[in-house]
Amino acid sequence: MDQNIFRKRIREVQNLLKESEVLLIFAAPQKIRNRDVEYKFRQDSDYYYLTGIEEEDGVLVLRRDFSAHFALPKDKEKEIWTGIRLGREEIKRRLELDQSFDLGEWDSKISDILTNQFTLYHFFGKDSKRDSELLELISSLNRRLREGKFGPQRWEIPNFLHEMRMLKSPEEIDKLKESSRITALGHERLFKETKVGMYEFELESILESEYLKHGAWGGGYGHIVAAGKNATILHYTTNRAKIGDNELILVDSGAEKDYYTADVTRVFPSGKKFTSEQRTIYQLVLDVQKQAILDTKQGVEFNAVHEKTVKNLTSGLIDIGLLKGNISEVIERGEYRRFYMHRTGHYLGMDVHDVGRYFENGKSKPMQNGLVVTVEPGLYFDPTDETIPAGFRGIGVRIEDDVLVNGDSPVVLTSMIAKEVDEIEAMRA
Repeated sequence: MDQNIFRKRIREVQNLLKESEVLLIFAAPQKIRNRDVEYKFRQDSDYYYLTGIEEEDGVLVLRRDFSAHFALPKDKEKEIWTGIRLGREEIKRRLELDQSFDLGEWDSKISDILTNQFTLYHFFGKDSKRDSELLELISSLNRRLREGKFGPQRWEIPNFLHEMRMLKSPEEIDKLKESSRITALGHERLFKETKVGMYEFELESILESEYLKHGAWGGGYGHIVAAGKNATILHYTTNRAKIGDNELILVDSGAEKDYYTADVTRVFPSGKKFTSEQRTIYQLVLDVQKQAILDTKQGVEFNAVHEKTVKNLTSGLIDIGLLKGNISEVIERGEYRRFYMHRTGHYLGMDVHDVGRYFENGKSKPMQNGLVVTVEPGLYFDPTDETIPAGFRGIGVRIEDDVLVNGDSPVVLTSMIAKEVDEIEAMRA
């Protein structure tokens, strides 16, 4: 993104801070995979949102009247091994900050930064060691009251930053569209290339290679490729099973590019056609999903979409004969949870389960323009439940799209990915 976007965000946060309030945002550290091998680095989303910097271990410090950054120092020997570092002066220039320091100065500077600041905003809970060090420092500062100095008296999580991240700018929406476009290419290859006898991990490799080929970081979360009864496991990521005849294959996967991820689920038969029972369940979920997308509008409470989805799925299951009784009573008794046990969607953005509060003062928040959410109803039938007709056992169907709230006209960012029965069967043929 243009550096002006990050500068603007920093100024917006500073304007939200009151006098005697300070915000600390920490970059992600490198994490060890095993022995001396590190995981592929991915920056902390909050830190990247404000800085656009992809180096580890930095710290952004903001007060209403002051901005500073602590960065890894320039080090020719280390840069030979791990890449060129920006250095404190370049970061200061990029973000137009008041001060910049080497990370080695953190211990000597942080006391002055926190002195006589009443409120500390920090994402407590991400790093327990760091939290303990900050709390110990604050306690030490508060023992200096006789000198007329004190440390923060109040510690808060900066939810205002997450409220900013909830509503997407035009630039962010463009990035989500690009991630969706790349995701579509991966899913389309699976529609066309999957064959009985392949393994789930082969499908996973197709997705990952397609994402990387188009400049994505890879998947924005662990790929779910679940054939047959594995589709009834909601977060199945083992991806080792062999694909059999007449199975449904559930694929939940989205590409992440430039720190914004798609989140899509599609289901298709291992052969050319859905079986009668598979088609029945698939069409029910699809019809309910389409209605839920239409309900994803400005001013509608987020939870209301889920409640209506539960009602529609329950009605369909009663019509099929898989549930019995009055809709309201079946819902009140929670009987639908045998087949539908998760929520209908979540916020989407830099994180697949993106930030922001769903409830405020005990009430579900109404959706606003610029919010991007997933819409993902599903039905899952225990393969070992002999009370279910045999043809339905082991079926798992979830259909998921990414939707931008846009007044009364929701925009489906992933609409290019086939989901109608006849479209899917045509591609399978």
